[in-house]
Amino acid sequence: MPTTEEVRLALRNVLDPEIGRPIEDIGMLKDVTVDGGSVRVTVLLTIDGCPLRDRITHDVTEAVRPLPGVDRVDVVLGTMSDEQRGQVATQLRGGRPQEQSFFTDGRTAVLAIASGKGGVGKSSVTANLACALAAEGHTVGIVDVDVWGFSIPRMMGVMARPVGLDDMILPPEAHGVKVISMGFFVPEEQPVIWRGPMLHKAVQQFLGDVYWGELDFLLADLPPGTGDVSISLAQFLPGAQMVVVTTPQDAARKVAERAGRMAAQVHQRVAGVIENMSYFLCPHCGEPTPIFGEGGGQEAATTLGVPLLARIPLTPALREGGDAGTPIVVADPRSEASRAFHEAARELARITRSRVGKPLNLTVAGGAGGQGGHGNGGHGGHGGHAGHVH
Repeated sequence: MPTTEEVRLALRNVLDPEIGRPIEDIGMLKDVTVDGGSVRVTVLLTIDGCPLRDRITHDVTEAVRPLPGVDRVDVVLGTMSDEQRGQVATQLRGGRPQEQSFFTDGRTAVLAIASGKGGVGKSSVTANLACALAAEGHTVGIVDVDVWGFSIPRMMGVMARPVGLDDMILPPEAHGVKVISMGFFVPEEQPVIWRGPMLHKAVQQFLGDVYWGELDFLLADLPPGTGDVSISLAQFLPGAQMVVVTTPQDAARKVAERAGRMAAQVHQRVAGVIENMSYFLCPHCGEPTPIFGEGGGQEAATTLGVPLLARIPLTPALREGGDAGTPIVVADPRSEASRAFHEAARELARITRSRVGKPLNLTVAGGAGGQGGHGNGGHGGHGGHAGHVH
């Protein structure tokens, strides 16, 4: 018959889906009882009605069932008290004060995905690049700071809302990528009419109040241009590197170069350029047609003195994947577009590897412009769903 120690050892492989740590380490494993071949495991959920309760039950059952002598596994679910949730939040925060980012040690490479103008497919590039990095074995997150034009939740197919744990927000995950966005806090059709201080506070909360865990890469989907959000992100994460997205069109290229030059002014550096919509592949003969011209990405890369990371073809599947919430890197990993994204992901991993482990000199809470809104609604309270950021 199995012993209690053997069951607990097997349960070390069961991670909380949102936090990514063994359930025993964060106080979720309350009790294990063995009676002959019958095993009873009591698990405390962080919130009542946790949307991932079925997954946790499945993972616990599958971890214990293969043990020799186990005939039956019963999983009993309870709920943590306010005090227990507070202890978990303190543990995850590592003793750091509230609104302190988790990127101070420099182990996470932060990539700001930027473009000078809208309509070049920046969010599509962000979603697919993140999925490609995740498929390459990296732990990845996306912070969607395009507050006015948020689209990452739809493109990533994220349906669940963030969950609040004490004063910490747990981001939902899709395709192996953690995601936070203003789209989780306002209806999709509702416009966000904010000015500088409010935008600054939103960026601060997305970086400081969200539990990202140990990420290899954090991709920031910036709004077009060089406005308030880009400046705030640069202030909080001066060690971030920029990836400039453009199309081959000369007009788009010139504006993209302007966005790239902003990096030097805020003491960041450009990691590379991605040319999107490079050419249209005929679905019948496979012949490429340069609908938006040629050479804009390479010229921007040359001007900025950085590599051209990839040329992404214009294909209906890329658009369809974004609308369906399954990026083409996931839906069709062998496609030409997917191969281009994987090449860019591998090159970015190589470029940023030398910087991993170096402090980012993070600016924490209280920076300029932060007085424009307390944003406390973004906290989920004691284990509830994260409320509206305001």
